[in-house]
Amino acid sequence: MAIHKSAIKRARQNKDRNLRNKLRRTRVKNVIKRVRAAINEKSPEAAQTALAAAIPVIHKAAQEGAIHRNTASRKISRLTRHVNAIAA
Repeated sequence: MAIHKSAIKRARQNKDRNLRNKLRRTRVKNVIKRVRAAINEKSPEAAQTALAAAIPVIHKAAQEGAIHRNTASRKISRLTRHVNAIAA
């Protein structure tokens, strides 16, 4: 357990940031789930709409440091390929 004043503050900040990042990662997983559900339904319009909603959420999570920027790019790229495959 932290004893110094600065260590106590650091522990509190880490806990808050951990919770915030967890919420952001969960939000990313949920939007990806919506895109995949639309892909599984073979609905190009719904998939395009879900993807358009997912991309900013994924980018924002990477920008805020909840996920790595390369991870965000990889997720967006793979989702886009799947959406384009059913649209074609």
